[in-house]
Amino acid sequence: MSLALITGASGLVGSHIVELLLREGWSVRALVRDRGTAGWLTAQGAELCDGNTQDADAFRRAAQGARAVFHCAAAITPRGGWEAFRAPNIDGTANAVDAAARAGARLLHLSSVAVYGPEGRFTLARGQGLQELQPLRPIPEAAWYARSKRESEALVMDAHRAGRVWATAVRPCVIYGRRDRQFIPRVASVLRLPVVPRIGNGRAVLSIVHARSVAEVAVRAVASELAGGRAYNVTNDAPFAVREFYDAAQEGLGVRARWLPIPGSVVQGAMGGLGAALRALRIPGSALLSANSLDFLLQDNPFSSERARIDLGWTSTVAVRAAVVEAFRECAAR
Repeated sequence: MSLALITGASGLVGSHIVELLLREGWSVRALVRDRGTAGWLTAQGAELCDGNTQDADAFRRAAQGARAVFHCAAAITPRGGWEAFRAPNIDGTANAVDAAARAGARLLHLSSVAVYGPEGRFTLARGQGLQELQPLRPIPEAAWYARSKRESEALVMDAHRAGRVWATAVRPCVIYGRRDRQFIPRVASVLRLPVVPRIGNGRAVLSIVHARSVAEVAVRAVASELAGGRAYNVTNDAPFAVREFYDAAQEGLGVRARWLPIPGSVVQGAMGGLGAALRALRIPGSALLSANSLDFLLQDNPFSSERARIDLGWTSTVAVRAAVVEAFRECAAR
């Protein structure tokens, strides 16, 4: 039986990787900071190892005997500026490379479409879907999460090219599913407000993907010789429009939102001043009024997952509407 080490095993993607590996007959070990929040993994059949990704010695010990290391731990919305992103995301990834190399294990790095940068995604896509071989644009200095994911992925790929470790990466877009502590809870908090701004006509195809799909591509990539040194977008299960998402979300939460329709052109034209004014007045949903969130709501998913389909033979099996309802229903129960 093959052993896999997972970091971030109690998180959204990491926990789905744990479940998938156990179903496929792997032995699973999880590097955890807090057994209190990760104890449920033991009931699933995983072995827990105390430590964190910034503790190089603990990381190396946990990786001993592993055939694969799935590095899913990362800081997504920490406070504290650049250093709060750099230390866990870049230093932690450097330790993942070292631990996997010393163990002779394959390394799967959970990256992000953030590596493409916040600007130019739709220009680069050119209607064909943004693909992995297209050049990466410069990232603004203040885009801390995107910078940390770009630099951490570069560490992994540089180590593969240097022959230090066999490595591959997956680049998900916005991830949702059971145990989501980021996207679904934020949307749920907005949908429970007295009035919810509905920006645009709701026809745009969302750039969202279920955590199970990300896990499937990750496990397939580790098992594929072709995946070495390559990155894979995982960015859509099936086309799912904004209005379909809102309907499924309300069903899962058991609420009916009171909508305030706002034309997308109006928001785009006055976004800077309007967004700042609404946020200052604490108008419900004003956090949605940023350039990136407007693109998310008004433009179709710009990314392509074709490489994962061709190289890895992956096809999503997620029924999107049912999965969105389930994710919001679990969020409501929590």
